[in-house]
Amino acid sequence: MEVEKRPWQRSLREANQETAPRAYRFLARLVHLVMGGLVRRTWRGQENVPPGGVLVVSNHLSNFDVPTTGEFLVWSGRWPRYLGKSEIWKVPVVGWFARECRQIPVIRHSERAKDSLVHAREALEAGECVAIFPEGTITADPDGWPMTGRPGAARLALTTGVPVIPVCQVGTDALLGRKKLELHRLFSLRRRPVMVQAGPPVDLSAFPVGEEPAREDVERASVAIMDAITAVVAELRGGPAPEGRWDMRVGARVPQRG
Repeated sequence: MEVEKRPWQRSLREANQETAPRAYRFLARLVHLVMGGLVRRTWRGQENVPPGGVLVVSNHLSNFDVPTTGEFLVWSGRWPRYLGKSEIWKVPVVGWFARECRQIPVIRHSERAKDSLVHAREALEAGECVAIFPEGTITADPDGWPMTGRPGAARLALTTGVPVIPVCQVGTDALLGRKKLELHRLFSLRRRPVMVQAGPPVDLSAFPVGEEPAREDVERASVAIMDAITAVVAELRGGPAPEGRWDMRVGARVPQRG
């Protein structure tokens, strides 16, 4: 009797039929190989990742989140285009792959930061998968829970009307730490458990889709997106999230108004 393959045991050709740059395919295979030696995977909810234009939103626990969620999405049949800080494009080798794999730079703290949302919107309207960490940075919550979200993801969702899918992970901080980069963790002789899960689409039906969404709608939609992300993280962690959500501006958990 033939044993059914686990999702990550399928070949890339089996798992993903979309076209992608050659460099992206090479990188996906390389990451897949390395991940097999570093982590013990648990994947859930791949059926929630649809074809066509889709906005993937994730919690940000570690610098290891991109390869973790990226591998999950590629083996779910999609080639994600991540929004990432532009400094990454200046790093040798990493920057070259970011360009060749058509990732989207965000020039933070400048007027040009909005340009990334224009490129992301074009990609979504062309039927591509765009991925974003709505918190904008690795969580500062002392217990690793998702923080308050920035408006970019909600604005993209309300201007395009594409499905918004939370794809979350736990365990990635065991590979590189959280805010402080801890490279020595990669050289452990044991594989660390990492869980990734895609939840159902975020319900944004209460908000109109339009060219210029109202500020209040963007704020409320952002809370709804972060609520959905937090719910998936809570399911992965096997326990309820704390009351309120960490806000870096005040350095504490604050109530959320959805």
